[in-house]
Amino acid sequence: MKNDEFRRHAHDLVDWMADYLEHVERYPVKPSLKPGDITRQLPGHPPMEGEPFASIFDDFREIIVPGMTHWQNPSFFAYFPANSSAPSILAEMLIATLAAQCMSWATSPAATELEERAMEWLREMIGLPAGFTGVIQDTASTATLCSILTAREARSDYTINSRGFTPEHRVTVYCSSEAHSSVEKAVKIAGIGKEHLRKIPVDAAYAMKPDALETAIRTDIAAGYSPLCVIAALGTTGSTAIDPLRAVGAICRTYGAWLHVDAAFAGTALVLPECRWMIEGIEEVDTFVFNPHKWMFTNFDCSAYFVRDTEALIRTFEILPEYLKTSEAERVNNYRDWGIQLGRRFRALKLWFVIRSYGVAGIQEKVRYHLALTQGLAEKIKAAGDFEIMAPVPLNTICFRYRPPHVMGEAELDRLNADLMERLNATGKLFLTHTKLGGHFTLRLVIAQTNVDARHVDEAWAMIQQLARP
Repeated sequence: MKNDEFRRHAHDLVDWMADYLEHVERYPVKPSLKPGDITRQLPGHPPMEGEPFASIFDDFREIIVPGMTHWQNPSFFAYFPANSSAPSILAEMLIATLAAQCMSWATSPAATELEERAMEWLREMIGLPAGFTGVIQDTASTATLCSILTAREARSDYTINSRGFTPEHRVTVYCSSEAHSSVEKAVKIAGIGKEHLRKIPVDAAYAMKPDALETAIRTDIAAGYSPLCVIAALGTTGSTAIDPLRAVGAICRTYGAWLHVDAAFAGTALVLPECRWMIEGIEEVDTFVFNPHKWMFTNFDCSAYFVRDTEALIRTFEILPEYLKTSEAERVNNYRDWGIQLGRRFRALKLWFVIRSYGVAGIQEKVRYHLALTQGLAEKIKAAGDFEIMAPVPLNTICFRYRPPHVMGEAELDRLNADLMERLNATGKLFLTHTKLGGHFTLRLVIAQTNVDARHVDEAWAMIQQLARP
């Protein structure tokens, strides 16, 4: 493709992108497709000769777009969002154009130094102490794995990296029974084994019980194990429960366990001073992660990982073959040594664009608005005689179910709500997901999409009531 063709097609694409953002509500939030419907429209073999870009773009619009779930639709209330915004999209276009591999200072000095400064801004914005240093990872799952690996190496004086596990390395890891599945995956990848992961019971608010944590640690010590790491959740995936950080931190200090905080979704709420109660006890935390790509209007992927001991992190991951040595290595950050990946995208650029475009006050305004919409809907659900709230609503996730008075059995309630969710999602007008709380099928509604407003929430609640009631 020659540059004049690129320019013409790029303008066409930007026009389509702007139209898409303006009219995204016209698309079904979730497509009504069966497995294989898209594959059947795609040739079984690659083209031998190149095709005109116009034909490729036509197929994108006619085959791909109708098969997408439209995460940027304001009626997307499922999972946690993968938010976007116009400044972030524009930055992504520049990132793709520069096409830099930002593994070290030498490969792109501006990328490294912008990441340093952007993470300093972010640390200040969410109220973390100055002792934390930030680096951008791809996802919170990767950050949690990095934390457990660093804890493992620091505990073993970095011998497991060199010699592997030996019989004296009998360690255990702890999280709540509501913690994200990435914790179990990280424990497996780190070689600790899921049999050495202790899932701690939760209280009525689905937060970790500190007394149960301490009991589990004491039991393991008596059995000859060494407590390696505790993962506390600020905003569990199921219900956004908040683990009691101060109490958990005190236990970690007593028994010498590393403390990692997974605030993947909820961490964005810390831009609000009134939400900083969630990090009371942060002084005992070793590592902390949250995802601007969930609720801070920054395109996926962009995960903010903060560490207290950068030396421990670097000693865990640093490998320096001759072809990566540079003359300024002792004076700069080479972020290839701060995580698992060698290759790194220029993620800091989109975060920088978002923070500068919205300003701290603009981000705070949107987050407060989402919280207010959530509390308003939660009150309406509570007031409805045939619906019930299934968990506390500390942030912007509502866990609820339909419970008509004539249905008493739990199995029937589960079936009724599963059917309701399927019928709601089949309309294409909104998208909800579910979890199980206390063993009960529970609908989840998350109000966090970048451009959601009261109209979308009201329409969703009206449809939920309409389809639920005979």
